[in-house]
Amino acid sequence: MIQSIPRTEEPSAELVARVIAEAGIEYVFGISGGHTGRVVAALAKVQNAVRTVLVREESLAGVMAEVYGRLTRRPGVMIGQGPWVLGNGMIGILEAFLSGSPMLLLSDLSDAPRFPLHAPYQQATGDWGSWDARRAFAGVTKQVIEARDPVAAVQATQLALKHALAGQPGPVAVLFAHDALAGSVAPGSQPALYPTRHYLPPPPPPADSARVDAAAAAIRAAQRPVVIAGGGVRIAAAYEPLAALAEAAGLPVATSAAGKGTFAETHPLALGVFGTYGTAAANAAIAEADLVLAVGSKLGPSDTAWENRDLLDPARQVFVQIDIEPRNASWTFPAEHVLIGDAATVLAQLGDAVGKDAARASAARERVARHRKACGYFDDAAYRAGDRPILPQRLIGELQRALPEDAIVTCDAGENRIMMTHFYQTKRAGGFLQAAGSGPMGFAIPAALAVKLVHPERPAVAVCGDGGFAMTMNGLMTALEHDIPIVTVIFNNRALGWVLHGNGPFAAEFGDFDHAAIARAMGCRATRIDDPDTLGSALREAIAARVPTVLDVRTSLATSFADITSPLAVAASPRRR
Repeated sequence: MIQSIPRTEEPSAELVARVIAEAGIEYVFGISGGHTGRVVAALAKVQNAVRTVLVREESLAGVMAEVYGRLTRRPGVMIGQGPWVLGNGMIGILEAFLSGSPMLLLSDLSDAPRFPLHAPYQQATGDWGSWDARRAFAGVTKQVIEARDPVAAVQATQLALKHALAGQPGPVAVLFAHDALAGSVAPGSQPALYPTRHYLPPPPPPADSARVDAAAAAIRAAQRPVVIAGGGVRIAAAYEPLAALAEAAGLPVATSAAGKGTFAETHPLALGVFGTYGTAAANAAIAEADLVLAVGSKLGPSDTAWENRDLLDPARQVFVQIDIEPRNASWTFPAEHVLIGDAATVLAQLGDAVGKDAARASAARERVARHRKACGYFDDAAYRAGDRPILPQRLIGELQRALPEDAIVTCDAGENRIMMTHFYQTKRAGGFLQAAGSGPMGFAIPAALAVKLVHPERPAVAVCGDGGFAMTMNGLMTALEHDIPIVTVIFNNRALGWVLHGNGPFAAEFGDFDHAAIARAMGCRATRIDDPDTLGSALREAIAARVPTVLDVRTSLATSFADITSPLAVAASPRRR
């Protein structure tokens, strides 16, 4: 028998805070504002279970909430006033929406009691003279729920948690009216309220066993099968089932850009990222494959080198697709075998059905080694180049050599991210994170902050360009205030590298700012680096320091994204048509 809540009359804002704690959510990110200030104040009552992280700007909160959701499978919570959660916090919201990260947005309508039709300051009810928060949030979330009374405030928060987690995860917004958080809820309320655990969805069911058996038979029959691991592997925390299947069944593994870091690129079955900016070895192995197992990937145009048929082609390859969302299946390419379910569960099912085959596993390792030898594999000569300004490859090479195996690297947008995607070799599953759904600048620093909160025992390193650093360097204030010892590495080439190399220097170049000096003024440990021979020691010292540290590295523009663009993508690019 399920007992209703509450037992005594309680403020609705305090019940909302309790719902978050009951859901097992450890952090709330944001800035108190508008009507949500009542919830922020109420979070003090549950601070032993939920830590409230005050940030300096909503974009930080949005990214931190998105990354928390991506890493924990629990909704990351962003809180704040409606206009600024939506406006400033958009980069995290949009990334969660496009990448399938569970996220809860607690915001408001900024309405004035008794004057909803008089267009008061900031009002978002959608009435004449007001902006429409519901319509605005609806474009970038799975669901928008309005709460206009105290009971609805609690129930809306519980339902939002449910919707954020059910099916393909994503962001859900709760918009509180003034009256929803200004009142109390008494025992025997109508509608009745119940404990939050009953609203959290159960684990998704396993895939249909007959379909699993058919897919397993197709994999066993294939001569040159490969796996493409996407971001859904990370959302499902399916690292171990993926590795177990690959090792037992003899399946080389490539990843999408979003999936980079879901399979250690040092593994003897690893091919690295495939597609437009992928490794030549990965593209060669996929091009010759007779079966492609796509796990948690939507196979977007950039992933598939603009759908170049020399890379992927259902007319000559069998496709097996695993996805939590039925609408993603056979979206880009028709799949003969579709397995709907959580990636971790379905990979385990498939592993049991395929079974172990030592001969196939050995042959797969030999096939991977052959492609690595023929095409090269994380062995660029420029990893040790002595050029000044420092080549991006040299900086990335030093990162590979200096960072411990358990480090987690977060990447920003722009050319620096393309370089990291192509040249940086991950050493452990879960060691790399980027915003591949929407690709916003200003992602790396708040992402590293969230990573360090979720995994305090592991080094967290934010890699960004000087453009992205300028956008979110106020995140270092949050790092200092909340004792979050991240390391930030800046590719400082005084330009928007992607823009400059793509369209020319007009409106693409920056002044020569000393970002290390700026960081030191905030209170961080910081160094400006011009000499490539000092990079390794500087990185090791930064990791050992255990305080927020910035390395401002003067990098060269001599290497561009065009230099690492796959010929497959060049041939199929719409720009050539």
